[in-house]
Amino acid sequence: MNKDLINNELIFSVSRSGGKGGQNVNKVSTKVELHFHIQNSNALNDDEKLKIKVKLKNKINSEGFLHLYSQKTRSQIKNKQDVIEKFFYLLDNSLLEVKKRKKSKPTIQSKEKRLETKKIVSLKKKLRSGKFE
Repeated sequence: MNKDLINNELIFSVSRSGGKGGQNVNKVSTKVELHFHIQNSNALNDDEKLKIKVKLKNKINSEGFLHLYSQKTRSQIKNKQDVIEKFFYLLDNSLLEVKKRKKSKPTIQSKEKRLETKKIVSLKKKLRSGKFE
């Protein structure tokens, strides 16, 4: 994955954001939206595209665009930086290989500890009920 190539394929749009800001909210377009068409990307190979589609399916619309936005701050530049960071964070996480867990048997010591705690709990409950013999 080449981040410079991907940066060239990002599409940005701005609009007025809601929330705090007073008159600034009504006048200035600070909300930044990022659109990235996964299928048309030259920076990703087919395997990477498939992984992204599967893992980020909730953020991809019917036309195949990955859509993110940021309206945290009152600055358009900071929101743009924020949405780019979000984008690459999501991309990196979706392309990570997850190691499969190897099954292991419990150790002798862990078995003994489990049985010992079971005995203690059992004794405690017998003492509570008054049926201790």
